[in-house]
Amino acid sequence: MAIRWNPLSTTCSLPGTHGRRESSHQQHFLAPPRRANPHHPLTPNAVLSSNARQLIESGAIRPIPPREAASAVMDGGFVMLDIRPEWEREKARVAGSLHVPLFVEDRDNGPLTLLKKWVHFGYIGLWTGQYFTTLNSDFIEQVEEVVPDKDARILVACGEGLRSMMAASKLHDHGYQNLGWLAGGFNRSKDSDFPEVEGAEKLQYATIGGASYFFLQLLILLQAVGKE
Repeated sequence: MAIRWNPLSTTCSLPGTHGRRESSHQQHFLAPPRRANPHHPLTPNAVLSSNARQLIESGAIRPIPPREAASAVMDGGFVMLDIRPEWEREKARVAGSLHVPLFVEDRDNGPLTLLKKWVHFGYIGLWTGQYFTTLNSDFIEQVEEVVPDKDARILVACGEGLRSMMAASKLHDHGYQNLGWLAGGFNRSKDSDFPEVEGAEKLQYATIGGASYFFLQLLILLQAVGKE
């Protein structure tokens, strides 16, 4: 009995780009850019993602796949900056990595925000276990506290690779020039990619929570039974 299932299939599976010659990392992890619509302007988050994509394509930000990340840190002089929210990092984290979240839990309890939280819980939170978040307004200042040298090599990492693209773009705009991006995020990592991981979960599964976490555990159990 063999079960093939990718619990991360709802995250970004980023295809190649419209015929341009790019590296294999870029072809595999970068999504086509969104075209600007004058009637529907891009959100700030979409602008950040678009800018990050251009920086990666130009080589200003270096894409580093998970299998090469440990070597980049140990031999390449990179420091890993984990920008996931606290509840994901608590489940699993690379030992020695720095942590500054790009998004934090939205604690505003105004009527409109409460309504958004209820909608979020019904459509996303119940299934994924993710909190309703807002952009960390102190992100750059907090990074400058832990990495004051803007010539330092920083490998920016998250679960899927999208939030870290946004974070890398923000850091580049604020003077950090030696940036790496964990292409595809921890979700694409394997157990052997990082020599030391802390936390109760695997890095690949740290973004999974809520009801989907129990389905994941069931399928892992069925896979184990099928191999016997």
